[in-house]
Amino acid sequence: MKNREKLLQDFLSKSDWDQANRQSIASDASGRTYERLTLNSSNAILMNAPYSAGEDVKPFVAVTHMLKKLNLSAPIIYNKDIKNGFLLLEDLGDSLFSLLCEKSPEIEDEIYSSAINLLLHIHKNPAPENLLKYDINILIKECNLLTDWYLPNAIGNPLSETLINEFQNILSRTFSKIPSNNPVLVMRDYHAENLIWLPKRSGINRVGLLDYQDALAGHPAYDLVSLLEDARRDTSSDLQKNMINKYISNSDLNNEEFLMAYNLLGAQRNIKIIGIFSRLSLRDKKSNYIDLIPRVWNHLINNLNHEACSDLKQWVNKNVPYPNHVVLQKLVPVI
Repeated sequence: MKNREKLLQDFLSKSDWDQANRQSIASDASGRTYERLTLNSSNAILMNAPYSAGEDVKPFVAVTHMLKKLNLSAPIIYNKDIKNGFLLLEDLGDSLFSLLCEKSPEIEDEIYSSAINLLLHIHKNPAPENLLKYDINILIKECNLLTDWYLPNAIGNPLSETLINEFQNILSRTFSKIPSNNPVLVMRDYHAENLIWLPKRSGINRVGLLDYQDALAGHPAYDLVSLLEDARRDTSSDLQKNMINKYISNSDLNNEEFLMAYNLLGAQRNIKIIGIFSRLSLRDKKSNYIDLIPRVWNHLINNLNHEACSDLKQWVNKNVPYPNHVVLQKLVPVI
């Protein structure tokens, strides 16, 4: 840690921020940490992403350039040390959508509508050629987090090879229904704790963007699911319906096909998140994520009610226990 602190100080000195006041700010579920730097009434954000924690700043830098080309409010990168994993970023402030909606619920429609407009803007453009495809293999691999972490611990037994193979086959049949033509840039964690309201800017630039380094080229419904089926805050059925209708009415997509993809990708995303939150608790000792699982489960059940998910719904109903208190206690790490 001492060596890393020295590397950090060297990086800040080259950026003329070595005398800044440093304050830790909330980090995400990754190995990255963040600090707000204050110097002579100016602010910046320090991203500390060590390779030893499995982090790499190159994807963040690359996707930032893609978003900037679309004239979006991704943070300006003031300075970077790719080798050691440091970035000095524009400070977009603290007005997260999640906090704003808690303090001023009446603003929810306005800010979510702007977030939809931003997606419509992105989706007018084809995905950048150098983005990896969010293909069926990745979709299935991510769903394996459910059978790797949630399910065996929830039932208290290892899973049989037959059950795992059955799950894989159902996922393959189910996700093959997702249209793969005309992929767009998908940020993948486009939700209320990664969006910052910037009211002094105009149009879609009022939506500041964070945590998009895992972007892939995928179906446009994915980020809509991320936004509306939020794992961390409740979104009303009216808000969901209104925003989906707004998106569809302002695009040239087929309504039924889009809703099918929305629910298929919703099922995929929510299965993945249940697995991720279980892993964060059991492996990484971050047990606070367990409390979010019931909300994600409810999203999943809603998605599975779409007819395109019928086989997957039957498998989940038969094999995956509801995350009640007893099940969630099995996900608490032994410390």
